[in-house]
Amino acid sequence: MQCVMLKSKLHGARVTGSSLDYEGSLTIDGKLMQAVGLLPYEKILVADMENGNRFETYVIKGAAGSGEICLNGATARLGAIGDRLIIFSFCILPETEACNHHPLVLRLDERNRPETASAS
Repeated sequence: MQCVMLKSKLHGARVTGSSLDYEGSLTIDGKLMQAVGLLPYEKILVADMENGNRFETYVIKGAAGSGEICLNGATARLGAIGDRLIIFSFCILPETEACNHHPLVLRLDERNRPETASAS
């Protein structure tokens, strides 16, 4: 059996920009991506803590260390600059590996700097 498991999570990421006239996606600071193992164009689930919106999109790599979290394309209509997001990525593991799996979780401060990292 294969299990869909939480691979990683950026918790409390603040939206820093919005670009409606874009193909779509979420731009994420490259350093934050690296910290939780996100790849460019990887599928993600995003939850907006301010309005409850949830949406799926993919990752675009932003400048490392910039703190950038930018809603692009249609996602720009689902949140606003300053909103806090939870960004989830998932993986598929055999049940034997899933039993011992722990996701990477990075909590961010109001400037999208890491507060704590953990394997939850």
